[in-house]
Amino acid sequence: MDYVYILKCSDNTLYTGYTTDPERRIEEHNAGIGAKYTRGRGPVELVYLEEFSDKSRAMQREYEIKQFSKNEKLELIRKGTVN
Repeated sequence: MDYVYILKCSDNTLYTGYTTDPERRIEEHNAGIGAKYTRGRGPVELVYLEEFSDKSRAMQREYEIKQFSKNEKLELIRKGTVN
């Protein structure tokens, strides 16, 4: 499976990413070996997760979400759930 996720960083910013293993990826972010953006912004908290059976669709969705404003992301988080 492929996943798109949103993290809430300790500075209250949001980070959107793609992974095949959400648990491992969150651990990487919190260990400071995840994305450059999340380094120094930890600990991070998983606040949104979408699952896809197709990598291409997951990556398209990641791009879509990255284009959202912070308020649009917060609305998505509010309406969605972490699986």
